[in-house]
Amino acid sequence: MASEAAHAPQVIILAGGKGERLRPYTDDRPKPMVPILDRPILEYQVRWFAAQGVRRIAISCGYLAEVIQDHFQDGRRFGVEIRYALEHEPLGRGGGIKLAWNELDDTGGPVIATNGDVVTAFPLAPMLDAHRESGAMATVLTVPYKSAVGIVDIEDDGRVIGFRSEPVLPYWVNGGVYVFDPKVRAMLPDKGDHEEGAFPELARAGLLRAYPTEAFWRAVDTVKDMTVVREYLTRRLLDSFIGA
Repeated sequence: MASEAAHAPQVIILAGGKGERLRPYTDDRPKPMVPILDRPILEYQVRWFAAQGVRRIAISCGYLAEVIQDHFQDGRRFGVEIRYALEHEPLGRGGGIKLAWNELDDTGGPVIATNGDVVTAFPLAPMLDAHRESGAMATVLTVPYKSAVGIVDIEDDGRVIGFRSEPVLPYWVNGGVYVFDPKVRAMLPDKGDHEEGAFPELARAGLLRAYPTEAFWRAVDTVKDMTVVREYLTRRLLDSFIGA
């Protein structure tokens, strides 16, 4: 088991946010601990990583960190080892990743980092393979951009010919899952956002790559997002039951 853990990818999860847009659900817990179908968002993430061979996770905590620690403890019952990095003041996403990196072992392999409010279903192995083959120092998961509002289709003469609810637009957005080469660690800020410093620097050097996926992905920022994730998880459970 020790040898397996040494070669498996390690993960950092950012889970220190207050989730003010999800109040009152976040009055007594961090946003990643908001339950959907009786499980916290963060538990879906941890189980997803464990199912794909991850054996060590460092969670960067801040607001009401004890709620996360009480639920996951050492991670053993979820099939992983969980360590905690406590932010005594908000450090931003880049600072949170850098702090949590101290809880990982120096294996020389890539490190995966993710926002703690993401629910997704894409396979990790192809993303890791693409990262290694590209020679990039960092790879960003990208997902199709869905409009938050409906679109009205209009002909040149002004006739309305249709409506589209949350259409997919011809753009890609940051999916909040990253693969980092160990050298990225030194580029991260002690406090601040990696997308403001490290990422532009890597992009200028041609060392930042995108990994697009059309698999299910949703960041849970609003009650509507919770509903979308709940419907997806319900369908997945139903499909599993029918296929059993």
